Amino acid sequence: MGLANLVPGISGGTMLLATGVYPEFVDAVAAITTLKRKLRPWLVAALVAGPAVIAIGVLAGSVRDAVLEHRWVAFSVFIGLTLGGVPTIWRMVRPMSGASILGSVMAVACMAVLAIIQETSPAGADGGGSLPGLFAGGFAGAAAMVLPGVSGGYLLLLLGQYVPVLDAISSFTDAAKARDFGALFSAGIPIAVIGVGVLMGVVLVSNLVRWLLIRYREATLGVLLGLLLGAVAGLWPFRAAVQPELGSVIRGVTIESVEQAQEVPLKRWPTARFTPSGGQVVGCFGLIMLGFAISLGVGLIGGKDKETSENPSARPE
Repeated sequence: MGLANLVPGISGGTMLLATGVYPEFVDAVAAITTLKRKLRPWLVAALVAGPAVIAIGVLAGSVRDAVLEHRWVAFSVFIGLTLGGVPTIWRMVRPMSGASILGSVMAVACMAVLAIIQETSPAGADGGGSLPGLFAGGFAGAAAMVLPGVSGGYLLLLLGQYVPVLDAISSFTDAAKARDFGALFSAGIPIAVIGVGVLMGVVLVSNLVRWLLIRYREATLGVLLGLLLGAVAGLWPFRAAVQPELGSVIRGVTIESVEQAQEVPLKRWPTARFTPSGGQVVGCFGLIMLGFAISLGVGLIGGKDKETSENPSARPE
């Protein structure tokens, strides 16, 4: 789940679903938030969340650098990872009813609109990073932990907080490794804000999902399927970072000289479409297939737990 939430296009919730622990995780979070005096929910939450936090802390910098420096390669894999999760959700939703079809269509339409906003908005390109934005990013990432088919990394991209969140995590871990307590304190402020967003997101969204799956299961699963399919619209791989032009505004600062433009870090450069070469097109399809195979393979792990994965309300309290 931790690895999935670092990657735009693949959902941490889908990984939980694929490995057969999704229903118990949702039930555990719901039990904790209602203050039930049972040990098992706390153990389940800790055993899932603990390794996720470790994975995010250790690998955030590497994933961030891969996205910044090899965008078309990374996003090609992301597309495959996204599409590879479709069979997992499809197993749950088939045969599709009118409610699930309507939910899917509406979700795809919403994701297409978000992709258009991402494409046309310059704000999402230069990174953001304000404390309210980081809180929203933490909440979005947490939502993906309990929403199969919804990628936390993708939501962060849409909010313009993907690189800032990974940058904050990387800065905190670097300061901790260097035992630089001054830098650790400075880096700890954005991490605390992200953490509050994560906590609120897990609590609110997990309870909402559990309630929706119990009362409006078909429509909810249709929406989840549509969100997964529609996510591909915002993952066009053939975009590249371009140096800011004179007169452009980066994080509220107008670029007035070539020297000033050269000082802008790569993570805040805007992106623009480019025409791929034949080799890049072939490589893109190959990487999509690779990502699809990886995600599908993880989905098959949970095949034996299909019955309980499909209906969390069927599990005993």
